[in-house]
Amino acid sequence: MSRIIISGGGTGGHIFPAVSIADALRRIEPDCEILFVGALGRMEMERVPAAGYKIVGLPVAGLQRNISLDNLTLPFKVVKSIREAGKIIDGFKPDVVVGVGGYASAPVLWSASHKKIPCLIQEQNSFAGLTNKILGKRVGKICVAYDKMDKFFPADKIVFTGNPIRQDIAPATAEQKAEGYKFYGLDPSKKTLFVVGGSLGAATLNATMKKWIEEKSRTADFQVLWQSGKIYKASVDAFMEEHKPTNVVNLEFIKRMDLAYAVADVIVSRAGAGTISELCVAGKATIFVPSPNVAEDHQRHNAMALVEKDAAMMVLDSEAREKLMDTAEALLKDDEKIASMERNILLLGKKDAAERIARMVLEMKK
Repeated sequence: MSRIIISGGGTGGHIFPAVSIADALRRIEPDCEILFVGALGRMEMERVPAAGYKIVGLPVAGLQRNISLDNLTLPFKVVKSIREAGKIIDGFKPDVVVGVGGYASAPVLWSASHKKIPCLIQEQNSFAGLTNKILGKRVGKICVAYDKMDKFFPADKIVFTGNPIRQDIAPATAEQKAEGYKFYGLDPSKKTLFVVGGSLGAATLNATMKKWIEEKSRTADFQVLWQSGKIYKASVDAFMEEHKPTNVVNLEFIKRMDLAYAVADVIVSRAGAGTISELCVAGKATIFVPSPNVAEDHQRHNAMALVEKDAAMMVLDSEAREKLMDTAEALLKDDEKIASMERNILLLGKKDAAERIARMVLEMKK
C-alpha cells in the first residue's frame, strides 16, 4: 500500500489540482493512503475534508507585500513549520511527497527532501516562483503545464503533463447547456457572459460589474452569470437589492462549474493556472483579467501564453473598469472570433494530467 503526502493550498487554484491528483491516485490504487498538509486558517482546511481526505495544518504564512508586523514573525513560523513538517513526515512515513504550491508546500518539501524521501513538484504557472525554483534543485520530478520551463528548473527533471483539473470539465453537450440554463435560471435565447473572480472573488471584476449594471445593463441584449465571492457577499447583495437587474444572475460561489462553462458563450476570468487549464479543456472563448496581486506577476504570464497563440484575449486589471465589458460585448457579437478562440484554446487542453502525475508519483516509490 502506497503512502502519499500532498502539500500546499491557499486558494482554489492550488486545492482543486491537489484533490484531482489524490482522486487519480485512488482510482489507480484504491487502498492508497493519502495525507494532505495545508496552512492553518486557509481554505484547504475546509475544502480538503469536504472532498473526503484527511488534512493537518502548519502555522505557516506568506510574506505580506505591505509593511506589516506579521513579516517580523514570519521567520519563526517558517522554522516552526519545517520542524512540524518533519514530525508529520516521521509519523506518516510517506513513500512520496507531492507539492502543489501554496504556503505549506515549501516546509514539507524541504523537510522531505532533506530526509531523502522522493519528491515531486506540480508547478502550475508559466512563471515559476522563487520557492519552487529553490526546491526544484532538491526534488526528483517537476510537472509543468507550459513550454520553456527549463529557464526555471533543471531540464532533466521537467515533465510536461498539463495541470490537473476536475473530472467533470469537458466541452459542453446540448444536454448540459439545457441543464445549465435551467440550473442557473438563465434565458436560453440570449447570449451569456460568465464573469468569475475565482474561489475568493475579485474586487476589480465586482466593481466592473457594478459599474456596468448601473450604466448599461438595461439596454444590453445579453445576460450575465456573475460569481462575486464569499468575502464580497454583503456588499454585492445590498447592491443587487438596490438595482435589481433583470439580466444578471449573481452568486457568491459556483457549485456546478461544468454547467456554468456550458452556458457561457464568453467567459471573463482571472488568469490562475488551474482556471486556465479547465478553460482549455472546456474550450471556452475567454477574456483574462490577470490579478496584479500575485507573486512574480504569475497571472499575466499565464494569460500571455494563451494570448500569443490567439487562444484568449486579455484586459489589464488597471483598465478593466473602462474597457472590460465593452470588450466582452464586442466579442459576444463576433461569432467567428468566438469559434476561432474556442478551436485554439482546445488545442492546449490536457485532460489526463491528474492521472499522468498520479502514475508518476507511484513510480517514484523507493
